[in-house]
Amino acid sequence: MDVRVRYAPSPTGHLHIGNARTALFNYLFARKYNGTFVLRIEDTDIERNVSGGEESQLKYLKWLGIEWDESVDIDKGYGPYRQLERLDIYQKYAQILVDTGVAYKCYCTPEELNEEREHLSEEGNDQIHYSRKCLGLPDQDKPFVLRFKVPDNEIYSFNDIVKGEVSFRSEDFGDWVMMKNNGIPTYNFACVIDDYLMKISHVLRGEDHITNTPKQLMVYKALGWDAPIFGHMTLIVNENNKKLSKRDFSIIQYIEQYQELGYLPDALFNFISLLGWSPTGEEEILSHDQFVEQFDETRLSKSPAKFDKEKLAYINNRYVKELTLEDTVELCMPHLVKSGIYDGQSDEWVNALVSIFKDRISYGAQIIDLYEEFFNQEFVLDEESKEFLEQDGVNQTLIVFRDLLSQLDEFTAENIQPLIKETGKNAGVKGKMLYMPLRIATTASMHGPDLPKVLALLEKEIVLERLDSIIK
Repeated sequence: MDVRVRYAPSPTGHLHIGNARTALFNYLFARKYNGTFVLRIEDTDIERNVSGGEESQLKYLKWLGIEWDESVDIDKGYGPYRQLERLDIYQKYAQILVDTGVAYKCYCTPEELNEEREHLSEEGNDQIHYSRKCLGLPDQDKPFVLRFKVPDNEIYSFNDIVKGEVSFRSEDFGDWVMMKNNGIPTYNFACVIDDYLMKISHVLRGEDHITNTPKQLMVYKALGWDAPIFGHMTLIVNENNKKLSKRDFSIIQYIEQYQELGYLPDALFNFISLLGWSPTGEEEILSHDQFVEQFDETRLSKSPAKFDKEKLAYINNRYVKELTLEDTVELCMPHLVKSGIYDGQSDEWVNALVSIFKDRISYGAQIIDLYEEFFNQEFVLDEESKEFLEQDGVNQTLIVFRDLLSQLDEFTAENIQPLIKETGKNAGVKGKMLYMPLRIATTASMHGPDLPKVLALLEKEIVLERLDSIIK
């Protein structure tokens, strides 16, 4: 079997982390089996389509490193790849179903349908299904939808890649609308026609689509077509094990936002790949090619995928550490400019700033928080720091260091470094009793980045002022 899979987004919004995962797993599956990855645009929900929705999908999939083989920009003979450009195709197959008695025209107005549902609900019916009162009516000169006539006493079963054997009973479904009164198909009808004509072999999607599958199997059977192999991936949940909601603002959910914050695409590709799938070994930091090589659809998780923000930060930090200083500066620069920190500073100063925090940066915008933490925080010592400075000899060490610094004409890290050693020699201290007092008395912290670089960035006046405030 030739593997052909598809990612079929609706341009009703920008690329979401959940949709990105669906695209990524389909992409890995296609690449693993030397298959074809198709990107189809399901744009039939006209009222909800947003300006720039399609462009966002394409742009940020490419940013993540997910390349497709066929789509609106690469037609390999299976197009058009936008559903609104395929309406005549849907009409053709809808008419076939009408002619064979599988579909019928329904003239009920929305008001009539609401009244019918309310009546069934008041009677205590568990299943609110359409009454079929339009079935068999002669053609009328008024608007209509096409409904699929659900067979009686049928079982729709399929062997799901993730969930195993899944079955649904036909009586659980009422006659559903397959074509709206404006001639536009509904999702469950259109995607069957598209998947069949585009020769899709496997459908990998979120488990929220699993109840759509029996409706789609009805269409496949009615048209005498073989259905693809289905795989429904588990939901992504937040840290409270609740389904990831677009209203959950504790988690950044759109790929565009990650790019704007200065996350690295390869790191995000890595993180998303681990949302509901696990590699064979213990190492989870893998290259693009390693993910393709190791991808195994049988390792798709049967449990919900937890969105772990700390894990994302860790993975992205690992990738940032591999960057050159130049590339890290480029990652941070837009945020330094936007915040005003860059104003009036030299490129050398920026390079020094980024270099001292490089190993701690998880994403580009974090440079602002790190800067504020070390350079704009109020200079206040905690009790532990105060107690450390009370030790014998510490005050003399600070005096020696201050006097040496005060004589410096060029206050650079290169010039400060040897003065720390000279302080130790003159004060007769070394190790912790040398470095800890100097760090506390200049940064109000017992730990931090390379001290000479920090002091150079703080500049001479501030450093001497802080030392003088501590020295007794």
